[in-house]
Amino acid sequence: MGTLEGQGVVVTGAGRGIGRALATRAAAEGARVVVNDLDADNARAVAAEIGGTAAPGDVSSADGVRAVIDSATEALGRIDVFFANAGIDGAGKDASGGDSLQTSDEVWDRIMDVNVMAHVRAARELVPRWLEDGRGGRFVVTASAAGLLTMIGSAPYSVTKHAAVGFAEWLSVTYGHRGITVQAICPQGVRTRMLDDAGPLQDLLSKDSALEPEQVADAFVAALEDDRFLVLPHPEVAGYYAARATDTDRWLAGMRRLQRKLDESGELP
Repeated sequence: MGTLEGQGVVVTGAGRGIGRALATRAAAEGARVVVNDLDADNARAVAAEIGGTAAPGDVSSADGVRAVIDSATEALGRIDVFFANAGIDGAGKDASGGDSLQTSDEVWDRIMDVNVMAHVRAARELVPRWLEDGRGGRFVVTASAAGLLTMIGSAPYSVTKHAAVGFAEWLSVTYGHRGITVQAICPQGVRTRMLDDAGPLQDLLSKDSALEPEQVADAFVAALEDDRFLVLPHPEVAGYYAARATDTDRWLAGMRRLQRKLDESGELP
């Protein structure tokens, strides 16, 4: 029997990349899976591949999150595990002509809605249900190593991934003793469309080798053994995280040197 045998699982942003890998692995582990994605065709294709149920929709709004959760609950009877996986990078240069600091409020709002508030809104719907029936639940956030370290490049992505980790920590502290298990998946470079679109940052994000999405899913399943909060598909991130925390000024100085090299190369604004 798989580690998720018989459990009702929802994966948002599961039409491709890490979300698709998580949904596929959950099904292989015996879960009954609902596949969500903004791209309805992708959601249906993945659901068909894994024997799951498609629930297309936009989880960036409160109404959208509620609709996906209601649809998934109808299909599964009960949601046991929720992967808040949907995310966007929204590179500042796409909206501001090159300077991430000048990213518009509208773009900031959109990225915040997808990368942070979608998690908040999903938890707002699910946690009361889990507490009421006394059976608990598992809430898994796909964040990023950018949420633990210092991100060069897109300010909105870096800030929202830090916020995603912060919300997951708060959720664990507040409800962990009441049967709610919370985990945060924080990979570095993963071979997805987001990495392909990273431009000059691609080499930096792949410094410790870019992983396949399936390897991220493997790391999550391994983390089920001890319910660890931080799921680090790139184990070296733990050392970086410790270095950043114990000598922050030294860490920032190193990151500034890296940024300066990128500035001098003309590869980043």
